[in-house]
Amino acid sequence: MVNYVPATHINLKHHSELDEKWTQQLIAEDPSILGLGDLVLRDRERIQPHAGRLDLLLQDPDSQRRYEVEIQLGATDESHIIRAIEYYDIEKKRYPQYEHCAVLIAEDITSRFLNVISLFNGALPLIAIRMQVISVGDATTVVFTKVMDELVRGVVDEDEDALAAPTNREYWDKKATTATVGLVDQMSDWLREEIEPSLNLKYNKHYIGIERQGQPFNFVLFKPQKNSVVFRPKLPHTIETDDEIDQAGLDKNEYNKTFGYYQIPLSVDDVNTKSNVLTNLAKEAFTLRANS
Repeated sequence: MVNYVPATHINLKHHSELDEKWTQQLIAEDPSILGLGDLVLRDRERIQPHAGRLDLLLQDPDSQRRYEVEIQLGATDESHIIRAIEYYDIEKKRYPQYEHCAVLIAEDITSRFLNVISLFNGALPLIAIRMQVISVGDATTVVFTKVMDELVRGVVDEDEDALAAPTNREYWDKKATTATVGLVDQMSDWLREEIEPSLNLKYNKHYIGIERQGQPFNFVLFKPQKNSVVFRPKLPHTIETDDEIDQAGLDKNEYNKTFGYYQIPLSVDDVNTKSNVLTNLAKEAFTLRANS
């Protein structure tokens, strides 16, 4: 029999023991609980010139990206938003060699303030996270839910973008080689067989994309080179996807944060022996694109 124990929501703003310091310590000890990746703590209560203290400064040790985290008990408000943006701006100016992202954490992010926050998203990288503290029996846990992710800018609909000036198969045979363009043909056959028969290649000046029923539908991109082809599935940068690629024995270039895709150079052997993982990545990217 399942032993059911009812859960109780805890409001930190009015709690006598659990407070902002407790929340800071919880995140500082294990930043991964925020769901932003395997981050490390760089600083806590970091003094900002003439602007108070930054709650937490976290960093991705691989990409060297920094996250300026501002915590608010109860509902978010104007001062919370302003502080988060101000601290992000100060840190970005002090350490321009890093990428930076502002992170707002609050117990309640109302639709009104979510709309306000979204106005800034795009002008600067901004993530909003809702924090719920729950008591179950004698245990207390915290659930962090990302309610607004930073805006990932995609390529303008391809036919309107200079990067997507239309070309043809002959252009790519000369720019790369017939053999590496043939690898793209091989992978496009998988896409039609495993995902949807209406998917076709679309030859552009700087990449080979995908069209669906005659319209651009770039959930994956291909860039043939002289000895390989770079496969670019449009997927969020996650530990799970990194592990999937690494465990398959595939190399990967730096993740493109601007346009939100992985860059995986493939040899003839990779295409011939690792079709399962490549197809799975393409299926995940197709599902995200179809549901967006």
